[in-house]
Amino acid sequence: MRTSEKGIEFIKFSESAGGPLLKAYPDSGGVWTIGYGHTKGVKKGDQITAFMADEYLRDDLRDSERAVEQYVTSSINQNQFDALVSFTFNCGPGNLRSSTLLKRVNANPSDPDIERQFKRWIYCKGKILPGLVKRREREANIYFGRPWK
Repeated sequence: MRTSEKGIEFIKFSESAGGPLLKAYPDSGGVWTIGYGHTKGVKKGDQITAFMADEYLRDDLRDSERAVEQYVTSSINQNQFDALVSFTFNCGPGNLRSSTLLKRVNANPSDPDIERQFKRWIYCKGKILPGLVKRREREANIYFGRPWK
């Protein structure tokens, strides 16, 4: 399965609501980032084009898609896949693999507790980040087929 265009639109919005950031910047965790959340090999002073930002995103999403395909053992729909890819893109495959969120999805993809599990992932360095609160709420909405905007 691949992330849908609607899923990609959501991830772009979540990573950079005003469009791709074409100059490297430290994210809220202090990691050098560029484009739409791209971190691999990024260092201070790096610059890219909007085209490169899109290419990096699509390439980076492959890792998250593979993780969701590998760790999710239940049958899920496109909305659920997109939400889990967004979560994995933001939190990392290791966090997906060890999460109660994944356990709930694998046990019953319709479990209403899945929404609460998304909403637990709102911390960075021990602090609640308002951007993560909004992102997790939106991911839960996507997962359950509700509008995210």
